[in-house]
Amino acid sequence: MNRILIFANGELPNIESAKKIIQADDFIICADGGTRHALALNLLPKIIIGDFDSIPSTFNFHPSTQVIKFSTDKNETDLELAIEHAITLNPSEIIIIAALGGRLDQTLANIALLSNLQLSTCNIQLNDGVEEIFFCKDQAKVKGRSGDVVSLIPWGGEVSGVVTENLKWQLQNETLYPHKTRGISNEMLNEEATVKINSGLLLIVHRLDNQ
Repeated sequence: MNRILIFANGELPNIESAKKIIQADDFIICADGGTRHALALNLLPKIIIGDFDSIPSTFNFHPSTQVIKFSTDKNETDLELAIEHAITLNPSEIIIIAALGGRLDQTLANIALLSNLQLSTCNIQLNDGVEEIFFCKDQAKVKGRSGDVVSLIPWGGEVSGVVTENLKWQLQNETLYPHKTRGISNEMLNEEATVKINSGLLLIVHRLDNQ
């Protein structure tokens, strides 16, 4: 399987920008209330998973949609359950839409889910068409436009040996510290930038220029 799109129940700030993410052969999974975003984009979910506390009891599920229901008395969020199920399908890429905004605790938890080592076999990111967020474990490419804002944030500790290419303020074998803001608000110089690190876990936040 190539790509899985997972719709979370966060905010979707720009539906037109979100449409640009979608490809015809994407496999659609919805985490409970994320179903509303898929339907707003005229997408039919292959799977809806969660405790269904965010879906009206009168909702009519399409016959072709697989429904996986969990108890409300569970340890995982609906998005975590959706990601765990997606992993079993062996995709090359997972894109999580509408996982940002709203409750800060949920947003931070959603970002933290990307650091799961079980996800190292595929590319995974949060992307709502306005911002994309992913982790760099050794090296990563950021694709966009010249002038796009890119922030590099150490996650869980310092990140050493940071080297960047095609960012306005280049880093050459530097260390970024979690209590410092050295990596915030850099800018892309062309359509692709590269980030490499020696150790640690680096969060990359790319503000997309959709103008």
